[in-house]
This record gives sequence, structure tokens and C-alpha cells, in this order.
Amino acid sequence: MSDAIECIVGLGNPGPKYEKTRHNAGYWFLDEITRRHAALLRPESKFAGETGRLELAGHRCWLLRPTTFMNRSGRAVGALARFYRIPPERILVVHDELDLPPGTARLKKGGGHGGHNGLRDTMAVLGSRDFHRLRIGIGHPGHKDQVVDYVLSPPRKEEEILIRRAIDRAADQLELLLEGRFDMAMNNLHSTR
Repeated sequence: MSDAIECIVGLGNPGPKYEKTRHNAGYWFLDEITRRHAALLRPESKFAGETGRLELAGHRCWLLRPTTFMNRSGRAVGALARFYRIPPERILVVHDELDLPPGTARLKKGGGHGGHNGLRDTMAVLGSRDFHRLRIGIGHPGHKDQVVDYVLSPPRKEEEILIRRAIDRAADQLELLLEGRFDMAMNNLHSTR
């Protein structure tokens, strides 16, 4: 099917300083699916990140954790997509979302970057906004001047529990995403909370 996902990218910032921060929700999603499906990510310098392969229900998918900083995520995504000739429509980018509360995860295709620097750079490098997104809600600090400190700090414990539950529910849709049944995955995910 045309929307079958061939590459899942988890956005975040590398290193222990950022590991537990809200901005790393995309990394957390990759951690969950690699744990569930015993996939391994290995450093791959030509893709400026860690990569691995996942096989599920007869479908193969590349996994990518850019090890550039968030603002340069497109470098890693573009390198892997070009090398394996993966069109934007078959890429799923997983990222933190200020406009959704913790405990919410939403799938969408295309759209703008909403001020998210990882999405902005990915769009610029791919020359397209037509990739799929999995938006992991982290909530908003209330004022735009507080956003940088907010995304670069860890969530409160109760928020983290909600975020991890949303990641679990999103990870449950993986097989449908690899089969290209995006609408069904979206319906399943959006009808639960």
C-alpha cells in the first residue's frame, strides 16, 4: 500500500544530559518498539545517527535515531531516505508535541512544523512535508517564552507516566503502520485516551 511505513524516525537530542527531557519523546518511542521487537540500533556515521531494522508480520522497516541535535535532524533523515530511496510518504517521524496534553498521541500526514525545529529541518532537507508524524503530547508551559526550558527539562512523574502510556498505545499500532493501514491505526489510537 502507498502509505506503508518503511522508516521510523524518533526525534530527540543525544547524550545523557537530554535523555529524560520532554524533547526526547521520539527517542522514547523508538526505545519502546526496539524493546518490544528485540531490534538493535547501531551507530551509523553515514546516516548521522543510530539505525536498525525491524521485521514484523512480513514487513521490514528502518529505524533511525538521529544523533545530530534536534535542529539538524533532517541531515540524518535525508541521508537514510536518499540512500535507501524511501519517499517522504513512507517515513514516520515521531516527535514531542506541545499542543497535545501528556497522555495523548496523534497520527497525521503532512502539515506544517508548528515551530518544532526537528520537523522544520526535516522538511527543509527532504524538500517535502508529506511524511507521516506521530505526535506525542507533552503539554505546554503556558507561555511561549518558557518553551525552550520546558522541552529541555524532564516531565513531572505523573506526566511521564501519561506520556509513556501514550507511547505504549501508539506502539500497539506498529503492525498496521507497516502494512500501510494508516487510517485504521489512526482510528484505533485516536479513539483511546
